[in-house]
Amino acid sequence: MQGFLDHLSESTAWMAWTWQTGLFFVALAMTLTLMTWLAAARPEAPRVGVLYFPTTRGDRLFLSLLGAAFIHLGWIALAGGDLAWASGLSVIWAMAVFRWV
Repeated sequence: MQGFLDHLSESTAWMAWTWQTGLFFVALAMTLTLMTWLAAARPEAPRVGVLYFPTTRGDRLFLSLLGAAFIHLGWIALAGGDLAWASGLSVIWAMAVFRWV
């Protein structure tokens, strides 16, 4: 296993990725896989929420990811430093979007 990790580290060194970047892309891939499975296993009819237009799970995922990006950019611009609080706000934002939008 260590040999594989060393090879992976060497082959991706030109990208200057950190483990956090890799974790982000793994989480994004897992989320898209889960959403694809949910769409096949439990099809959903669009529903109307506080925005007064029909949205599906995919729409709400897109809105939550877009909102998370803006929350993090705003946090960097206004507060700087540790993004743990911005990530916490993003999770709260995503829960609100999936609940009420």
